[in-house]
Amino acid sequence: MSKPNFWQPTADIQANADPRLHAPSAQRNRDLILAVLTDVLPRSGHVLEVASGSGEHVVHFAGALPGLTFQPSDPSPDAVASIAAWTAESGLGNILPPLVVDATASDWPISAADAVLCINMIHIAPWAAAEGLFRQAGRLLKPGQPLYLYGPYRRPDRPLEPSNAAFDESLRSRDPAWGLRDLDAIAALGAANGFGAPEIVEMPANNLSLIFRKA
Repeated sequence: MSKPNFWQPTADIQANADPRLHAPSAQRNRDLILAVLTDVLPRSGHVLEVASGSGEHVVHFAGALPGLTFQPSDPSPDAVASIAAWTAESGLGNILPPLVVDATASDWPISAADAVLCINMIHIAPWAAAEGLFRQAGRLLKPGQPLYLYGPYRRPDRPLEPSNAAFDESLRSRDPAWGLRDLDAIAALGAANGFGAPEIVEMPANNLSLIFRKA
């Protein structure tokens, strides 16, 4: 499967001689996200991560939450190789081999999950990726189970913070289909796919955690 044209490594991911990719942003936000996930995720079950990127997040979460089994995925072969390498290096037994999953695809090679995570994808992908994410999460999850999103968003009746405005401009200059999404549009997409209104958790650096639960 070729790399979908919407995915590119973010500017802060650098490849070394080995397959592992390194994302400084993952190092900065992983503990902050984990603190939210500790209250959001079930104590046991399968957690699907969509757009796992370098794989550093899933290794960190799996190490801290041994009662859960994590299924990482990404559309990029380079990312899949990195996830596999980080997993092997960690020695953790609760991370499944990464899957190649394109969020825009009509079919995903997954039949069920107890939670779905998606960190920093929606603004670095076309809108069709967000639509695919919610459509498939709505199929996979049962009532009460969570879909967790993390990233920057446009909020109603509130101007973008200068840092997010600059980031949005940079993204759109790279690809007009990218950019920060309206929070109301994301909430409407959730409702259209069987989710309740999101719980919003303020995060550092003008990011948000959005917790949707299947109705």
